[in-house]
Amino acid sequence: MSQSRLTELTWREVRRAGEQGIALLPIGSQEQHAGHLPMGTDTLLVEEVVDRALDLLDREGSTPSEPSAPPAPEVVRLPALPFGHSPHHLFAAAVSLSAATLGAVLDDVLDSLVTSGYRRVMVVNGHGGNDEIMRLAVKRFALRARVTVAACSYWTVTADEDEDEAGRPDVTPGHAGWFETSLMLAARPELVRTPVPARTPVEPPPLFDHPPHPGLIVERHGEWERVDGSTDDASGADADRGGRLLDDRARGLARAIRAFDAASR
Repeated sequence: MSQSRLTELTWREVRRAGEQGIALLPIGSQEQHAGHLPMGTDTLLVEEVVDRALDLLDREGSTPSEPSAPPAPEVVRLPALPFGHSPHHLFAAAVSLSAATLGAVLDDVLDSLVTSGYRRVMVVNGHGGNDEIMRLAVKRFALRARVTVAACSYWTVTADEDEDEAGRPDVTPGHAGWFETSLMLAARPELVRTPVPARTPVEPPPLFDHPPHPGLIVERHGEWERVDGSTDDASGADADRGGRLLDDRARGLARAIRAFDAASR
């Protein structure tokens, strides 16, 4: 079996899987997503992409397209970490970890996995506020432990098969906008409050999305509250397009897992 869930394994099975397998940790958040998406959107979406990617790998492993194709990587999926770094969303509602706490949690999880026998770990992120902290945790951990660690945010790994399915780069990933709402309409439509209202244009545009000069990162106090918690208009979100976008990210993640497996053996 190429994939399994840590929660469902015995400790001996966990140890055996660690000898060759990749431990995969999804991380998300609990925070406001405007008035139409649930607090757990980031966690739900990263889990959806991860599960679709692992299903793809399992199917490829059971019916390889070529006789010489390598078997599917052995992956042990951890439960998603549901809390992230979301202080910029506390104006409405969030359950937020400080940057130091999230870094320490990731460090402890990685340390636990290595102690349990894993030497290869992949972290897949679903929330923009976690990205820098995740990358730093991975770099820092690999300096002190004999381990190979990979990390990515799910929206960055595309299959690149169809430029149209890369999404709209101007609003990807955005926050509670067209991209995330389309994905949620495909993955968990029962949790999307519909009809999704049109977003009132905000002037001037927020500096975190529209810096005054290329290469600058600008944060201005109160911007998220001023834009009412979303980065772009979600009223045109579409479930069919969302499904294709999810599949594209899943194919990209599956290929990333295969590449990491081949490079870290």
